[in-house]
Amino acid sequence: MQVHILKGKIHQARITRCELYYEGSLGIDLDLMEAADIMPYERILVVNANNGERLTTYAIPAARGSRTFCLNGAAARRGEVGDVVTIMSFATCTREEAAEFKPVIIVLNAENAIVSRKGA
Repeated sequence: MQVHILKGKIHQARITRCELYYEGSLGIDLDLMEAADIMPYERILVVNANNGERLTTYAIPAARGSRTFCLNGAAARRGEVGDVVTIMSFATCTREEAAEFKPVIIVLNAENAIVSRKGA
């Protein structure tokens, strides 16, 4: 049996930009993507704590060190600059692999700087 488990998570990210006229996705500072074990163009779930919206999209790399989180295309309608979001990626594995696996979780402050790291 295969199960889907949390692989990487960015908690408490603040949206820095919204670009409606773009092909879509969420732009994320590449340093933060790597810190959370999220690959460029990987499928992600984005949960907006300010309005309860949830969306599935993909991660695109934004400039390293920019602390950018930019909702693009239709996703730009799901949040506003300053909204707090959680971004999650998932993996498929066996139950045995899942029992041993620890996701990577980073928590950010109001300036989108890492304040804590947990997991693998």
